[in-house]
Amino acid sequence: MADKIGKILAVDDNADILFALKMLLKPHVEIIKTETNPSHIPQLMEEDDYDVILLDMNFNKDAISGTEGFDWLARILEIDPAAVVLFITAYGDVEKSVKAIKAGASDFIIKPWQNEKLLATIWSAIRLRKSRLEVSSLKERQIGLSSIMDQPFADFIGVSPGMQRVFSTIQKVAATDANVLILGENGTGKELVARALHRQSKRCDEAFISVDLGALSETLFESELFGHMKGAFTDAKADRPGRFELASGGTIFLDEIGNLSLPLQAKLLTVLERREVTRVGANKPKPIDIRLICATNMGIKQMAAEGGFRQDLLYRINTVEIDLPPLRERHEDIPVLADHFIKIYSKKYYKKVNKLSGAVLRKLTNYPWPGNVREFQHVIERTLIMSESDTLSEHDFQLNVQSAPSEGMELDSYNLEEVERRIIEKVLKNNLGNVSKAAYELGLTRTSLYRRMEKYGL
Repeated sequence: MADKIGKILAVDDNADILFALKMLLKPHVEIIKTETNPSHIPQLMEEDDYDVILLDMNFNKDAISGTEGFDWLARILEIDPAAVVLFITAYGDVEKSVKAIKAGASDFIIKPWQNEKLLATIWSAIRLRKSRLEVSSLKERQIGLSSIMDQPFADFIGVSPGMQRVFSTIQKVAATDANVLILGENGTGKELVARALHRQSKRCDEAFISVDLGALSETLFESELFGHMKGAFTDAKADRPGRFELASGGTIFLDEIGNLSLPLQAKLLTVLERREVTRVGANKPKPIDIRLICATNMGIKQMAAEGGFRQDLLYRINTVEIDLPPLRERHEDIPVLADHFIKIYSKKYYKKVNKLSGAVLRKLTNYPWPGNVREFQHVIERTLIMSESDTLSEHDFQLNVQSAPSEGMELDSYNLEEVERRIIEKVLKNNLGNVSKAAYELGLTRTSLYRRMEKYGL
């Protein structure tokens, strides 16, 4: 026999009806509670949660109109808006039962009933109750998450002047529909800025769609961003909206926009200018209403000056720029971030860790953090996992300190800027001018390397 499921409350002034229901349902449900007096309903609901309430439409007070049944239906739903109520009604009361459904009842059972049909109705009602509770739980969770997310800059923190400027700009720009370009090295939190802009905008209740343009191939670009029609290409088995359609009414975040080839930049520019997309395989365009936020870790202005990025597209996407400082320029934020992540991972891994000592903080501050806050976060997490003590020392933190490449170079000057210039020049030459490969070899991001190349005129 299948496991018993569900708690049922049956309320009817006819004891014979209640006895028949109890005999029928007892083998199938966890609990079947019967009651002849409807005035006991509030107390019964306070004492237990019922998946289904079977409620007679007519009681002694008003034997034929059904008014008392309607009154108790309203009272039940007032106590528990997610309650599932099934009216028990005579054949002649079907019209009233239909009205009751409009008033909030889930279904009705006609007397005399057919056992199989009654059981099927109750199983459906139990599933409905479960569904309502899940929806209610999700709503409560969403409200809770929203209350956390609505706190200004809940996801990223900083007390340094550079971060305070970032926060100030976000507060000024968020409520507008201005296009925003976020600049910064890998790991500085560009997507966090984009999400903060969305959460504080008038579009906060609509979709936030994030797209990593660096991960899209040339062939997938149009299908992913603009959508496609069934049969447009071999794997197009159904109509599918693109990211721009999904984001309509809300915000679209285009990360790594500096990676787009010139032909794809032209297609993107057309969409942004016309505010409409045409799915692959379709003839008719669809209007879109989006707030555009872009980000890149590349020297996009230098790319535009050299012809690697369209000037007209750059003008379109950077109504406002937000430049995120790298962590090595935010020394004031190291203790704050350390405390923040220690609290998170101490709780996650059930560890009690004391605040970091001055020696540890000096070590963390002196490290250049090429991976920025993302690397910092991972280092804190890894250190807490591996540590066996409540007190973390500087020896617990394993940092990837790399020495500058000097093999094959003779230095005739010890001026640091001149040494750096010559190293960068040599690595670029060894990599045939490939900035990405040179940056990787130097342990820098492309943005950092571009800045140094601009500084030294390389």
